[in-house]
Amino acid sequence: MTPQPVIRLHPDDNVVIARVPLLPGAVLGDNVTAAQRIPAGHKAAVRAIAEHEPVRRYGQIIGFASAAITPGQHVHVHNCEMGDFAKDYAYGADARPTDYVDDPATFQGIRRPDGKVATRNYIGILTSVNCSAHVAGVVADMFRRNPFTGDDPLADYPNVDGVVALTHKTGCGMTQDEPLRLLRRTLAGYARHPNFSHVIVLGLGCEVNQIGGLMEEQRLAGRLKAMDIQTVGGSRKTVAAGVEFVKGILAESNRVTRETVPVSELKVALQCGGSDGYSGVSANPALGAASDLVVRHGGTVILSETPETYGAEHLLTRRAVSRDVGEKLVDLMRWWEEYTVREKAEMNANPSPGNKAGGLTTILEKSLGAMAKAGSTNLVDVVRYAEEVKARGFVFMDTPGYDPVAATGQVAGGANLVCFTTGRGSVFGCKPAPSIKLATNSAMYRHIEDDMDINCGTILDGEETVQQAGQRIFEHILSVASGERTKSEQFDFGAAEFAPWVLGATM
Repeated sequence: MTPQPVIRLHPDDNVVIARVPLLPGAVLGDNVTAAQRIPAGHKAAVRAIAEHEPVRRYGQIIGFASAAITPGQHVHVHNCEMGDFAKDYAYGADARPTDYVDDPATFQGIRRPDGKVATRNYIGILTSVNCSAHVAGVVADMFRRNPFTGDDPLADYPNVDGVVALTHKTGCGMTQDEPLRLLRRTLAGYARHPNFSHVIVLGLGCEVNQIGGLMEEQRLAGRLKAMDIQTVGGSRKTVAAGVEFVKGILAESNRVTRETVPVSELKVALQCGGSDGYSGVSANPALGAASDLVVRHGGTVILSETPETYGAEHLLTRRAVSRDVGEKLVDLMRWWEEYTVREKAEMNANPSPGNKAGGLTTILEKSLGAMAKAGSTNLVDVVRYAEEVKARGFVFMDTPGYDPVAATGQVAGGANLVCFTTGRGSVFGCKPAPSIKLATNSAMYRHIEDDMDINCGTILDGEETVQQAGQRIFEHILSVASGERTKSEQFDFGAAEFAPWVLGATM
């Protein structure tokens, strides 16, 4: 059966979404036809909307009419804008006991000596400061596989997924309170990550972020090999020492075997980037269905990007297991409101030009679609950026909306796999965690298939339901967690995307 040309998400909605480009006269429903051309993924009014009246999608407010809108008109940035409205947080009103499965699924993971489970087996090189970034990169490059020629310095170590340098642009010239603590918390999360068998941290020697201070504050003594360029005797000697260390531990790193472990050992980071008008219709709800399965099987999913939850937080507080958990989320929203005012910005600045070209009009609309990734289970905890995620179930982590920064925080918090939805075609990796890319529409999937793992456009095409797509995603999560390489891994993405959140003044 040919799908209808428009998508109606809720009976209370006064707009529909164009499944395909619509020409004037196209049937929209409610005895309304398109009054003008409506691009695919964009909205059209099916009711008269008076000036200042709410525009509704998902049965929720996504903005307010900045001018009177007649049925059949295109609804977008030219006639829809942000506005304040009262939210009922109703803490815990929709929290329900989780329907756990009787026979949880398993995957083939790597059990570390401390009991944590890895989905990959990397050797990591971290840097305390930007000044040691080049040296770290040179060390890692000595062991890098060439995706074009096939040359592989690690051919004799098939169980080692790679040697990766994760560098950043800070570590010095920074204030020594929360910005430094946040950086150290992020680095420590990576140093402890189960997807690393061994970790080196390289410094220059005179930076604010002293390696000794990092190790003492984060209790990392004995967990990593530390060296700084000034003490070792310069860049060349440090590279030689780093290479020698890696060569010395390759055999040990290679001595791992995968074993059957329960899904309760999975921590899945939920991300979206390059979103479009279909994100909240296909890929995000499908990932939400998969998230529910992960939780029902005993695992953990981590939603983040606080500015991209703004305006939809009242739907998450209703799912909070306690008022305290719900209030943590609301407090984050207040912080972000104050932060944007202080920085002379606004929350609605978040939808990017690509988001808007794809049909998203306001941050409210984007947030309502983004939160669908977290499914429907209870919100069990809210944590700070890069803080270790200890609770099992659906957890929210405070991060910016910028994808690399958000995912870096989630992986630092312990995520051992990333699921990333995109409508415009974002390319992304997140070493040491594998990143699964989910396309919202079939046209984009076919156009850049080398970067996309799963096509959720099948939902729009009428080929499967959201729940069926969610089951397919869940099964793929288990395969990737067991060692199947993702498209981004095949092209060696994941090192450049390491991006700790930078706070405070650069001094």
